[in-house]
Amino acid sequence: MTGSPEARRILVVDDDPRLVRLVREVLTAAGHEILVENSGERAIQAIAVEQPDLVLLDIMLKDMDGYKVARRTREFSDVPVIMLTAKVTETDMLAGFEAGADDYITKPFNSKELLARVRAVLKRTHKPPASAGGTVVCGDLSIDLARRRVRVGDRDVYLTATEYNLLYQMATHLDQVVLHEELLTQVWGPEYRGDLDYLRSYIHYLRKKLERDPSNPTMIVNIQGVGYMLAAPATAGGRRDA
Repeated sequence: MTGSPEARRILVVDDDPRLVRLVREVLTAAGHEILVENSGERAIQAIAVEQPDLVLLDIMLKDMDGYKVARRTREFSDVPVIMLTAKVTETDMLAGFEAGADDYITKPFNSKELLARVRAVLKRTHKPPASAGGTVVCGDLSIDLARRRVRVGDRDVYLTATEYNLLYQMATHLDQVVLHEELLTQVWGPEYRGDLDYLRSYIHYLRKKLERDPSNPTMIVNIQGVGYMLAAPATAGGRRDA
C-alpha cells in the first residue's frame, strides 16, 4: 500500500477476468490497493473482514445479483459502492440507489472514466462537509450537524454518506432554494453538474426516508426547473412537487 494520502483499499467484485485485470491495472497505477472477489457471498465476507474504502460491484454475478449484495452490505457497512453494469436505465438507477449504491459505471468504460468516478465517490464519501455543529430542525426532522445524526420524531434515520451530504446542503440553506447545478456540484462534483437523474433519484429516496407521505412531499420541495428546498412547515404550505 502506498503512503499517498489519496490511496485507498478498493474491492473489485466481478467474475470477468479481463475486466478485473483492466480495473486492477488502472487503479494500482493510481496508487490504490486492490482486492478481488468473484462472487456475492465472498464479497460480503471481504467487506466485513477487510473493510475496504470503496467497492466496485458488478450487477450480474453468478450466485446473487449486485443489488442483493449492496442491500446486505448496508446492514453492517457504510462503504461506498459503485455498480458496474452493461446498461443503466432509470429503473436500474432507482433499484441501485435503493439498495445503497453511490454511483454507476456503464460497461465498457475507459481508464479515464473509471478514475474520475472512483475519485469523485471517494471524495464525497470520505470527506464529510465541514460544520460548526448545531442542530437544524424542520418540523419533525432534526439534523445534528456535529454528529451527523438524523431523526424524524423519535426515530433515528439511517442515511448513506451521499444522502446525508445532499440533505446537509439543503439543511444549511433552510427555506432557501438550492440550484440543481449547485447540489450536483457540491455533492457529486463538478463533472456531475448536468446529471439530473442522479439528483432526482436521491431526492426520491430521501423523501421515502424522511417524509410522512413521500408522494406528497412537504419538507423537500421541488422548485420546478430551478432546484430544491428544505422547507420548514410554514414555508412548505401550499407547495407540492410537480
